[in-house]
Amino acid sequence: MQMPSRSWWIFLNLFVGVVNFAFAEDPFVYYDWTVSYITASPLGVKQQILWVVIAINGHFPGPILEATTNWNVVVNVKNDLDEPMLLTWNGIQHRKNSWQDGVLGTNCPIPAGWNWTYAFQVKDQIGSFFYFPSTNFQRAAGGYGGIIINNRDVIPVPFGTPDGDITLNIGDWFVKSHKDLRKNVENGDDLGSPDGILFNGLGPYRYDSTIVPDGITYQVINVEPGKTYRFRVHNVGISTTLNFRIQNHNLLLVETEGSYTVQQNYTNMDIHVGQSFSFLVTMDQTGSNDYYIVASPRFLKSTKAAGVAILHYSNSQGPASGPLPDIPNESDPSFSMNQARSIRMNVTAGAARPNPQGSFKYGEITVTDVYLLQNRPPELINGKTRTTLNGISFFTPSTPLKLAQQYKVLGIYKLDFPNRPMNRPLVIDTSVINGTYKGFIEIILQNNDTTVQSYHLDGYAFFVVGMDYGTWTENSRSVYNKWDGVARSTTQVFPGAWTAILVYLDNAGLWNLRTQNLDSWYLGQEVYLSVINPEKTELPLPENTIYCGVLSNLQKDQAQRVRFSGAPPIPIIITTVLIAFIIAFVGASTR
Repeated sequence: MQMPSRSWWIFLNLFVGVVNFAFAEDPFVYYDWTVSYITASPLGVKQQILWVVIAINGHFPGPILEATTNWNVVVNVKNDLDEPMLLTWNGIQHRKNSWQDGVLGTNCPIPAGWNWTYAFQVKDQIGSFFYFPSTNFQRAAGGYGGIIINNRDVIPVPFGTPDGDITLNIGDWFVKSHKDLRKNVENGDDLGSPDGILFNGLGPYRYDSTIVPDGITYQVINVEPGKTYRFRVHNVGISTTLNFRIQNHNLLLVETEGSYTVQQNYTNMDIHVGQSFSFLVTMDQTGSNDYYIVASPRFLKSTKAAGVAILHYSNSQGPASGPLPDIPNESDPSFSMNQARSIRMNVTAGAARPNPQGSFKYGEITVTDVYLLQNRPPELINGKTRTTLNGISFFTPSTPLKLAQQYKVLGIYKLDFPNRPMNRPLVIDTSVINGTYKGFIEIILQNNDTTVQSYHLDGYAFFVVGMDYGTWTENSRSVYNKWDGVARSTTQVFPGAWTAILVYLDNAGLWNLRTQNLDSWYLGQEVYLSVINPEKTELPLPENTIYCGVLSNLQKDQAQRVRFSGAPPIPIIITTVLIAFIIAFVGASTR
């Protein structure tokens, strides 16, 4: 066999060097999504109008977005709906880059027929999250999907590699269109009980012929006996807490919204609106038949069917049978709260970084600001049905707050959100919390409404340190968990109760704090938190920014925003590498 020439070895070394240089930075992953309406009848009932379900690339739910810690994510979104829209990334922190957050306080909505490219890094994050449309009540029609951020290979995971990874998007579903639902909410009508519960966009298995009509397509999860699977479960619904359980199987909780947890077995889990959990489930049954996977509404007097999917062993000999596994006693209000309190952070495990999660000793840090945020049931303000925090119903201006901040436009918002409920008439206003960069803020969420409310903070993971029934007082701090409270981005607050969270404000930007219950959010129960680093470390205004409101005159031609933003696409990088490859080869061959 003829040995390669000297010129070939020179060329090979140069080629490898160029490739290593080209890909020395954190990798990029690219997605190209079209958001559109499709026809669907997930509950076996034809919707009131056609094209009511929002799909991505023709799929409902949308595709899973998967990346690894520190990777750069580029998502090109084409809006084929008949109204403006945005996607937001529930739990993704967008370090120093609130431009990519996808809410109306930071971004102009993508007009119908336009596209916009999100470009962000999943910096120092791992775990299970999801995305959804954030405007115009569109989440009620779908448009959501899972997000998986894998660990880097150099960081050990605190459990063995599962034999499979399964995403379940569970959520309430209403037969009315999202446009009709938002009109009802605007008119002061309660959403009422959902018409059903979906698993990955599909209706229930016919576990009871008197409740579930025939002909419904349902979700089937195929498994192998003896193997262990990771189930990532997201409550993507709009208003309903769901109790999740699998017949005759334990749920080993291992992660929630980017934090590894103390590993505990549960027979069921209350998953509140906007929350995400990861369970390890071992297929330790005989597999003589299938098993029910159930998501039942909680805290509702509903006669509608539960969400039911099927766990199918490869050696199964028959269908699932018997009654659905028991739901917790609805007359015991303490069950769900005690379950939530039992979820604790695994302080010895590393996550996105090799140092243990418990190395950030949040319980020893001095609190710099305290905000007591109190909600109220919907009520009339200036003749309109609205919801409030501390007596303020948030007004969304036509100019995003972040753009107004960038261009120093006055009169769009005020940095005067009160840190306590005010003894004054209710108002509709654009009032923002003035956060201190690298301050340590305590937020108490007091729920004076009659339903469970979930609250979410963009840009951060906060520590859930306490919750209880009654009115929060200074003495309530005596029950705080100051060691292993779980860090997450969405927490529940029970009616007539409070939840306390601690947040380290190290992520500069403008961040949305909202209820995840879509009716309350739509009616104004949100606020923004402004965190400015005096050293100006935030990422710059994106080149493809959409302008609206008082800055509409800055809008560039749409054609200039079609291309992917951020780093050059992979084909360009490859082209550069190939050119270098050819030059190196020619140079070496002439010697």
